[in-house]
Amino acid sequence: MALALTGRVLMRPRFLRSHYSLGFVLGLVSNYERELFTGKHFATNRVSDVMFKHHGFVGIPCFCTSVQPERISWGGSSQQVLFRKIETALSDHRIDEAWEAFNDFKNIYGFSVDSLVSKMIIELSYSNNNFWLQKACDLVFVILKEKPGALKTDILTKLSLALARAQMPIPASMILRLLLEKGTLLPIKVMLLVFMHMLKAECGACLASNFLVQLCDFFLPLGPNRVNHAEKAKPDTMIFNIVLNACVRFELSIKGQQLIELMSQLGVIADAHSIVLIARIHEMNGHRDEMKRLKTYVDRVPVPLVGHYRQFYDSMLSLEFKFDDIDTAAEHVLDMYRYRASLSTQKHMKDSQKLSLVSIGSKNIRNGSKIQIMPELLPKDSVLNVEGKREFVIFRDGKLVPSNKALAKLISGYRRHGKIGELSRLLISIENEHILYGECNICSDVIDACIRLGWLDTAHDILDDMESAGTTLGSTLYMSLLRAYYKADMLREANALVKQMGKVGLDVNSTDEILASTSDLAECLDREVSEEEKLACIKVYELNSSIYFFCKAKMIGDALKTYRRMQKMKTEPTIQTFASLLYGYSSLEMYRDITILWGDIKRYVKCGNLKASWDLYELLLLNFLRGGYFERAMEVINDMKGHCMLIDKGMYKSEFLKFHKDLYRSLRQSKARTEAQSKRLEYVRAFRKLVGLD
Repeated sequence: MALALTGRVLMRPRFLRSHYSLGFVLGLVSNYERELFTGKHFATNRVSDVMFKHHGFVGIPCFCTSVQPERISWGGSSQQVLFRKIETALSDHRIDEAWEAFNDFKNIYGFSVDSLVSKMIIELSYSNNNFWLQKACDLVFVILKEKPGALKTDILTKLSLALARAQMPIPASMILRLLLEKGTLLPIKVMLLVFMHMLKAECGACLASNFLVQLCDFFLPLGPNRVNHAEKAKPDTMIFNIVLNACVRFELSIKGQQLIELMSQLGVIADAHSIVLIARIHEMNGHRDEMKRLKTYVDRVPVPLVGHYRQFYDSMLSLEFKFDDIDTAAEHVLDMYRYRASLSTQKHMKDSQKLSLVSIGSKNIRNGSKIQIMPELLPKDSVLNVEGKREFVIFRDGKLVPSNKALAKLISGYRRHGKIGELSRLLISIENEHILYGECNICSDVIDACIRLGWLDTAHDILDDMESAGTTLGSTLYMSLLRAYYKADMLREANALVKQMGKVGLDVNSTDEILASTSDLAECLDREVSEEEKLACIKVYELNSSIYFFCKAKMIGDALKTYRRMQKMKTEPTIQTFASLLYGYSSLEMYRDITILWGDIKRYVKCGNLKASWDLYELLLLNFLRGGYFERAMEVINDMKGHCMLIDKGMYKSEFLKFHKDLYRSLRQSKARTEAQSKRLEYVRAFRKLVGLD
């Protein structure tokens, strides 16, 4: 029947002229050829050479009729015909035709010609169509199963870059991991280009940061005796910088903290850009002590670099305000106003040009991590912009100065704590440095802002402190306060102010109606009061700091006591609370306890008191995989799907193979000894199926 059908089809002229005829004919003949060599139809079913000659197949030899099985003699020429057809289509960039002919070739001859495979993938890689780029990626993994030797490193490198450039981060990461599994490392410059394209979107940032973690895991076991080619491909400062920048941009604070620690373990030097980005990560995580340790070295940088660290000091002030530490924030502000003499700075330049080691976690923790920093090292050809937000610190006239929002925070904080005297001393200290705040006096601005908000007692107290310190103030502020007293029917206070004005020699009947030329400080202060953080929010930063320290020191019992105290105080835990506890449990391999913590996280997320965070969920998932809690792992995955989060199957597959490569590989459901084992087997298989292992 097969032979008869082949004959009938071949004798149809219309079929022979068809665009698809060659591939189909070869497919039928190929099937018959396989039957012939297996002996099913040998010596009984033969194709007549008359049939081929009759229908114009001139020059195509007949099948061999020898009793011994031999190669069909015209197969070689048909292979050449298809090969030329593919090459012609590729050279003319007719991808549709090339792909169709390539599939015909593959169905008959498989991936027998490595050069053809390479040319096909390259042509697909050059396409600006995502459909063909995805086809190229799919083709790579088909070849991987059938003929992995046909996949050349340079071809895969080009494909990974093309996928990243087309904003296809998932297939791009798949190719990157394939290269890593093969032990092939991309050159740093190529890796930088791939990452720069991937990091434009949040999905790509998640995948790139995960791949960087896996890349670091590859290098860490190598130790100091790394081979030269591996050393050249080791992630450098720039690679870490661009990924850390993406972590800041997409608020991946947990992943950012992990990368900082990996920089320490790999011995990567943190330059000026790194330090600013690390500061942003510390700000997000509430790690104020880490910032203070960095500040010691940042304060020594030469004058020309001060502007570059504007964002660092912004993050520093932000943390002080979050902790409601107004006195320390005021010290930072005063430091900004103080004149930084270039000569005194030069004394520190020699020291600042050396590598310095900064503790991560706490300098009191035995055997703690240390990161190498060089604060004055600023890359000249960097494509990275780490400027960030302008919230509390601005750079003006070669100096760092606090913004109106920062001053509003200070005024509001001092007033809330009933420490107007300390506020006055800060203002007087600034005045003593002979610093002008814009075009007007900072003390006048603050007093005028208080008057405009109706804080007349506060304004009067500062006015009195200014007088006591011998600071000269114009009549405008006195008159402004006096008018406010009259308007509020505060006649007793108004009369006292009139007497006070007389003592300092000011004329109460002055016709001077000029108001203080204020900035938007009053508006910032008004906005600050209306948006003032609750004390409970401030308390959580202090509790989180304690939990973080205890977990770093592996004092998990103390960390849990602090966490329970937080719950009793009705203080809602944050992402950073659970991240610290997870790291603490993980460092001690207490995976069972993480299942209890997972229950708390689910409850807080369900109530809306905790934001569902991708890097927190992934941290949970990876710990459940390490501990072998596959039911919980699948729960986390389902929750991630429910929140439309990225499921990085490649990362989870790698983690599974690292710890449970042969788990239940040959065990059948029917042979499970207990119900618990049967249930566990079910979840293991569900996970293996998810990540593509089954």
